[in-house]
Amino acid sequence: MGGTTMGTIRLTAAQAMMKWLSVQMTEEGDRFIEGVWAIFGHGNVAGIGEALHGIGDALPTWRGQNEQTMAHAAIAYAKTKRRRRAQAVTSSIGPGSTNMVTAAALAHVNRLPLLLICGDVFANRRPDPVLQQIEDFDDGTVSANDCFRPVSRYFDRITRPEHLLTCLPRAMRVMTDPANCGPVTLAFCQDVQAEAYDYPEAFFEPKVWRIRRPEPDPVELEAALEMIKAAQRPLIVSGGGTLYSGAEGELAEFATRHGIPVVETQAGKGGLSWEHALNFGSPGVTGSACANQLAAEADLIIGVGTRFQDFTTGSWTVFGAEGRKLLSINLAGYDAQKHNAAPVVGDAKVVLEKLGAGLGAQSFGWHDAASRTGWHDAVAQVTAAPNGAGLPTDAQVIGAVQRVSTRDTVVMCAAGTMPGALQVLWQAAEGGYHMEYGYSCMGYEVAGAMGIKLAAPEKEVICFVGDGSYMMANSELATAVMRRVPFTIVLTDNRGYGCINRLQIECGGAEFNNMYKDSNVEVQPEIDFVAHAASMGAHAEKAADIAELEAKIAEARSRDIPSVIVIDTDAVPGTGAGGHWWDVAVPQVGGPERLEQAREKYEAHKATQFVLN
Repeated sequence: MGGTTMGTIRLTAAQAMMKWLSVQMTEEGDRFIEGVWAIFGHGNVAGIGEALHGIGDALPTWRGQNEQTMAHAAIAYAKTKRRRRAQAVTSSIGPGSTNMVTAAALAHVNRLPLLLICGDVFANRRPDPVLQQIEDFDDGTVSANDCFRPVSRYFDRITRPEHLLTCLPRAMRVMTDPANCGPVTLAFCQDVQAEAYDYPEAFFEPKVWRIRRPEPDPVELEAALEMIKAAQRPLIVSGGGTLYSGAEGELAEFATRHGIPVVETQAGKGGLSWEHALNFGSPGVTGSACANQLAAEADLIIGVGTRFQDFTTGSWTVFGAEGRKLLSINLAGYDAQKHNAAPVVGDAKVVLEKLGAGLGAQSFGWHDAASRTGWHDAVAQVTAAPNGAGLPTDAQVIGAVQRVSTRDTVVMCAAGTMPGALQVLWQAAEGGYHMEYGYSCMGYEVAGAMGIKLAAPEKEVICFVGDGSYMMANSELATAVMRRVPFTIVLTDNRGYGCINRLQIECGGAEFNNMYKDSNVEVQPEIDFVAHAASMGAHAEKAADIAELEAKIAEARSRDIPSVIVIDTDAVPGTGAGGHWWDVAVPQVGGPERLEQAREKYEAHKATQFVLN
């Protein structure tokens, strides 16, 4: 890779970047950046591509099929690793880079580490405009990569080789900062990638990055203790921050010792086993009836690592009763003060331990165990195998997977019908649930399942995906086949976007442009998903009914390649369990009677919304 002289080593900027990344370590002795997903083009093949080839297994390179889905796999990997490790993705300039903007937004919303290394224009500007360059008529410094600025936690453009000496440590600082964690975009000018520079040898000494656990402010902690002590009916809302902190044990201990019921967001689900007596499911529009009832009756809501997103918590309506108080434990001050909550800025694990010590033996025990039993009974009823003719519902498909799952099963999804159905119906063992619902990104599922399996090869990964999401992004199935990464896809085919079709009806709208039958097409499609998946090398078959689905899931466990099981489902029924109102605006004027009736209902619900930010 070059020669050495006087305490320096001469490398191209691309070689220096990869060499530096290869020695950034975790406390456990692993590389923080496990490796690099790459699709090469003219903007990264000569510089970055050659550097990755040269460094070999010290920083492995993997080939994917699409820049966005490679990044989705990397995000799922980081989420599964609880932000303790990450992966990088490199693309060429132009469409290769902009393909990753959606993934950057997904990582940003979910506060997950992701390193995007994008080819950029020539810093010397000699060949302007280079192939695929976006030209701003009024700003010569702009490139397409500026699209990443609002969706990156840290953005930098490398226009000189020595910029690496400052930008790379800054990038790692962001990805390992528990409060500021998120995607990093390094726009790497393609001529600079190939330029040589005498880097200090000391720059490439291995460095261990420790993810800190910030202690809470004593005044905020004392105020939180007083609020809890004064409450009669406190309720914990546990979010993704509980898992990122590794605070599952502390959450169970705190809730049990003090008799405080727990409800979970989509990101927090699986932090407390469904079997725990104080787990009442999830609040919000797709939550359990007992969770929403507790949220309505509680006089103190204690958020732990949650953003209080309305869809997954019902925060704008369920928490809005007069006199209700909110306490928010969060690493990010931005999140801790949402809804005018009293903030405790700090690590969830540390804060729960300190609150538990301060509360001593105080216990509340105000929850109604019978409501939890009623929820479980309702789940059992709607997920039971059908005993009549007709297509199965999504709830019955979930029931089939649940019956054959084990303690080692992780179910995952991202968009469509299944996320909401899984939130209320899936009985998650601790660590057995992976939902991308911060951004609810269609197309995350297949690549995400691969990322989970790469991060946790000992787990059985089952991916729920609808036909709509599968059609958006399925090509990493071929990558999983080539790399022999086994997981199981349960593909529910309801012939369109069934989830949004139901929402359209709920809002008084006409069924339009969601289901194929309601779309402007000349011929109704007959998509053979089995043949399609098989053409990429997966084991693919169709289940005729729920019993066959259960059998085929069990059979898939013996394979070393992905298995795709297609089952036709009924698009009309919802879960039939739980739920709460969610604000989706209905047109005020201009509609037929169905819209007027929907608007009437909307106005009545809107009046119950909490008004503070």
